[in-house]
Order: sequence, then C-alpha cells, then structure tokens
Amino acid sequence: MITLENIHKSFGQTHVLKGITASISQGDFITISGASGAGKSTLLHLIAGLDQCSQGSITFEGKEISSLSKTARNQWRNQRVGLVFQFHNLLPELNALDNVMVPSWLGKQKDDQVEARAKELLERLGVGHRLHHYPSELSGGEQQRVAIARALMNAPDVLLADEPTGNLDSKNADEVHAILKELNEKHGQTVVVVTHNKSLAALGKTKWTMRDGLLA
Repeated sequence: MITLENIHKSFGQTHVLKGITASISQGDFITISGASGAGKSTLLHLIAGLDQCSQGSITFEGKEISSLSKTARNQWRNQRVGLVFQFHNLLPELNALDNVMVPSWLGKQKDDQVEARAKELLERLGVGHRLHHYPSELSGGEQQRVAIARALMNAPDVLLADEPTGNLDSKNADEVHAILKELNEKHGQTVVVVTHNKSLAALGKTKWTMRDGLLA
C-alpha cells in the first residue's frame, strides 16, 4: 500500500534519515522501535505527509505523495490517514463528540451520518457515555480513546500513532494496546506505531527497529 524508496531527511546539517527503503502492506500492524533520536518520529511524519523528505520518494497506492504541495498533502492526509500522538491534542473548547467530528468538518462532510459515525466510534472505544464532556473533564486514558476515535473518523486507510501510550499509566496503556490490536485484527485496520513500550512493540506483526537513521 505504501512504498518508501531511499528516504533521506536532513534538518540543516543534521542528517536524520539516511536512506530507508521499505513497504507497508494493507492490514499490517507495524511497530517501529529504537533509541531516542534514531529517526522514528521523523519517518512517521514523512509517511503521514506532515513533512517532505530531502531525497527519495513515498508512494501511496501508486501515487507519489512526497512531492505534493502542502495543500494537496493536507487534503490527502485528511482523507486517507489517521493520526494519534502521545499528547492527545484535543481542542479544549469542544466536547468529545465534536472533537471526533473535526476531521469530517475539515473534509467538508456535514451530512447526518457524521454525528452517527462519531457516536458509534466513541461507543466502540468505550467512551460513549462521555460524549458531551470536555477534555478537561476526561482522564488521560479517556482523552486518548477520543483521539483514536477522531483519527478513525474519516475511515483512514492507515492509522499512524506516535508514542500513543507514552503519556499514560500502565493500566491505560494496556487498554490502548488492546484497542489498537482489535482495530487491526477484527476490523482490518492498517496500523503503524512508533513506540518505546516493549509490550506494544511486541504486538507488531512486522517489527522495525531503527538505529542511526536506518532500519536495522
């Protein structure tokens, strides 16, 4: 589904990614681990179209995304990619239900099915009883569940998660691990996760380890 060909990324004089070639298949669950500074998050951001590589190409179902304009990449990401981060990045002025619907609003989807889908996702993720609560009224684990629901709102082809349990205690982390595993195994969701958590890394069907800007 996604092909990375000789990916390099530099920030000034710092050469972070040094020639990565790999592929991501539909339905896979890939975990990316490695020491801090190895380039894991940088690689994930390139796959998500949040940044452009300095050299090489990234193709998605045959379409090169690495050379798209920022506006085109934003539109592509809204339609095809779900993103989850360590910090939930929920909008504090919106309740849980509205936070989940944001991707559909950005994609100009305002039909009656949007709210129904958001409610269904929150219910599936165990926070259906918290629809009208604001982020400040939710626990860390509940906020991350809402963030995952938001990432799934537009039925993305791939879910990309950057340290999704790095800010959670062990109980909530285990629950998020179970959610990601279920999304992959029961719903066929393609998942790519950057993590330092050994338990989460062990869940990967495909396990990548990064060292000094390369896949080891």
